[in-house]
Amino acid sequence: MTALNLEGYRQRIKKSNLFGFIGKVTRVVGLTIEVKGINASVGELCSIEVAGGGKRLLAEVVGFKENSTLLMPFGELGGIAPGCSVYPLGRSQKIRVGEELLGKVVGSLGEVLQGESLKLTGGSYPIQNDPPNPLSRTAIKDVLETGIKAIDALLTCGKGQRLGIFAGSGVGKSTLLGMIARNSSADVNVIGLIGERGREVLEFIENDLGPEGLSRSVVVVSTSDQPALLRVKGALVATAIAEFFRDQEKNVLLMMDSVTRFAMAQREIGLAIGEPPTTRGYTPSVFALLPKLLERAGTSDKGSITGLYTVLVDGDDMNEPIADAVRGILDGHIVLSRKLASQNHFPAIDVLESISRLMPKITTSEQQQLASKLRNYLAIYNKNEDLINIGAYERGSNPQVDQAIDIYPAIKDFLKQDIKESYSFQETMNVLRATV
Repeated sequence: MTALNLEGYRQRIKKSNLFGFIGKVTRVVGLTIEVKGINASVGELCSIEVAGGGKRLLAEVVGFKENSTLLMPFGELGGIAPGCSVYPLGRSQKIRVGEELLGKVVGSLGEVLQGESLKLTGGSYPIQNDPPNPLSRTAIKDVLETGIKAIDALLTCGKGQRLGIFAGSGVGKSTLLGMIARNSSADVNVIGLIGERGREVLEFIENDLGPEGLSRSVVVVSTSDQPALLRVKGALVATAIAEFFRDQEKNVLLMMDSVTRFAMAQREIGLAIGEPPTTRGYTPSVFALLPKLLERAGTSDKGSITGLYTVLVDGDDMNEPIADAVRGILDGHIVLSRKLASQNHFPAIDVLESISRLMPKITTSEQQQLASKLRNYLAIYNKNEDLINIGAYERGSNPQVDQAIDIYPAIKDFLKQDIKESYSFQETMNVLRATV
């Protein structure tokens, strides 16, 4: 008989963990649960047996302190007491994915929020993935039509580009996202509503997105009342779902509202586990996590993820820490102006303060010349607006100013767009030619 080679089996037994560790809760401090007696790594899931009731609460390892493991729960802390049993699950979080998610609204852990649970056929995806290899990213050559004249003509976005939408509260970010979701040329929309008010979620789905937009979208919801860890997970889950559809060779539009609330949630976690606060109280982990999230969008050797990330600027300060960090990572920014919104100008895009870094590479020289011409007229008018309004400017003093005054009403009409209006890229170009 041939001798059996048992060495491989010996090695597997040697590396196997033959014992299960059950830890005990020692204390709860703020948002964290301190546990002793378990052997778990950062990011690993644990199950906590809640006192009196036999229920279990899912939690994640977020750090260590002296001889204790720090956990943060995916739910409320009610029922957690010293001595509660803690079971490490030996895995990090994954979600089930599949084409069946289209038209559905899911929570921070990938669970369907409305209707019956789905039988998903796409397998499991980890929510924390590495960005595509820089050398495997294909060049961005094709235009992604948004259906918004001001964006398509002056801030043209490419398939796989990442743009930030910067604005204060109540200036029209969600409405603009809904218009783009309904009218864009992307195959699939994945929309992450991170830290939103619960009242606004259904309003966005029914009014801004509408049945037409929802039918080709997946909406991931993590409301402001949920624990900080769930708000962070919501952004990661939305990105993982977008990656699944990208790997099916689709052009995906990932919209996240908002990156600021994602950063605020990570700040809560960082402060809870003892990180030192830095700029405006944000912890170092916030600025480390932002590029890891944002770099996951873009092109790959399969499909593309075009990222639109809203940034809620504090007090309309476009240079506050999160806005500054995000602007340095993304491929352009769209600034929404409160001044324009107060003048009933929607979408309230300040085209002179906005830029698409890839526009020169994906548009024709004719479009670039027309866009430059419109920007010049707008800049000249804005520079002299006060003089014009008070009647201090005399016609004939400057031919360029005279031209800007004549063409300004047509430019304003071009930049405005009703919520229900949609323009193809060719229609936008025709209107731009007629305007300037």
